[in-house]
Amino acid sequence: MLHILKKPMQSLFKLGVLCLAAQANAADFLPLAKDIQPNIKGLPPAFVQPVKISICFFDMQGSTGEFYSRAKDLGLIARRWNIIADFKVLPDEAKVAENFKAGKCDAAVLSTLHAREFNKFMGSVDAVGAIPTYEHMRLLLRTLFDPKLEPLTISEPYQIVSVFPVGAQYLHIKDRSMETMEQLKSKKVSVINWDSSLANAMNKLGMEAVAADVGGFTKPFNTGDADALVAPSMVYWPYELKQGLGDKGGIYSTPVVQMTASLVINRDALKKKSPDIDSRVAAFRAMTGQFQDEMLDKIFNTIDKNEKDVPKKYWMILEPEHEQAYQEALRQTRIHLTKEGVYDVTMMKVLKKVRCKISPNAPECSNNDE
Repeated sequence: MLHILKKPMQSLFKLGVLCLAAQANAADFLPLAKDIQPNIKGLPPAFVQPVKISICFFDMQGSTGEFYSRAKDLGLIARRWNIIADFKVLPDEAKVAENFKAGKCDAAVLSTLHAREFNKFMGSVDAVGAIPTYEHMRLLLRTLFDPKLEPLTISEPYQIVSVFPVGAQYLHIKDRSMETMEQLKSKKVSVINWDSSLANAMNKLGMEAVAADVGGFTKPFNTGDADALVAPSMVYWPYELKQGLGDKGGIYSTPVVQMTASLVINRDALKKKSPDIDSRVAAFRAMTGQFQDEMLDKIFNTIDKNEKDVPKKYWMILEPEHEQAYQEALRQTRIHLTKEGVYDVTMMKVLKKVRCKISPNAPECSNNDE
């Protein structure tokens, strides 16, 4: 059964969420969908002239995939605003980015790590240790709808219109006695190779990162060739992580990094079809913002279920001094990567404001190094 589930779970892992409703069950989303109508509850009116938008869309299962099915449903909602979505489904995320850059589609849905090349500000949301809880993620997503930040989402000709949560990636270790940064030093850790930033981060923590694609990144951990693994809870069962964790393993309960997906548009291409592109983007943001909390409730319920499906015995609560040292190590790594130009400085300030709004007495809130 597990090998049957593995392929669709890889698709889920690589794409994450198509939009804020994608991880909710279709039946749960229907009540919200009925309310998403032009001129209702503060939403903007439909556009007089229709515009067709081609979207390069990743689904490992191609046109038969679950995410493509969800995308078509969401496309029907967009039609209410005279926005006609034409999905170009591809089973390779790198190909999605390549086709998007080549102008073969007007927009793309892909992981934020891949999307960073199109806009560094929004593409830096997935910085290590920057979003410690889903409470922080919810506040960040509200913050990103501030009109003052919208210009920062544009790196002509591209714009990341929205970022959507997928779930946290946690540090899995083969021996739960490894609770200190000193004990983690020089240990091999397997990470997914979507982008070099996560591997760089783990190396700066003193570990030795081993990067592999989504189909094989858990293998070194399960076979004993790696001492640790950075992965989200959704892959525990399909990738049989109990093989790597065994009886002595554990999972740090503080995330290394959050996973998100992004919707990116090519503004130049869309302006040729619709000069009022900014109005249409505003309509999309208004639609998303209006129902954001309800949609996030459903997404986070799904994420919470995935995490509760992992046996409770594996989750580790570090001693306070070890937890503080771990979070500080992540923070220093984030600062170093920002100085090296990997992360966007302004987004790091936004993320810090979010953390300090929730925990105003945290030591980082009294210094200016981010």
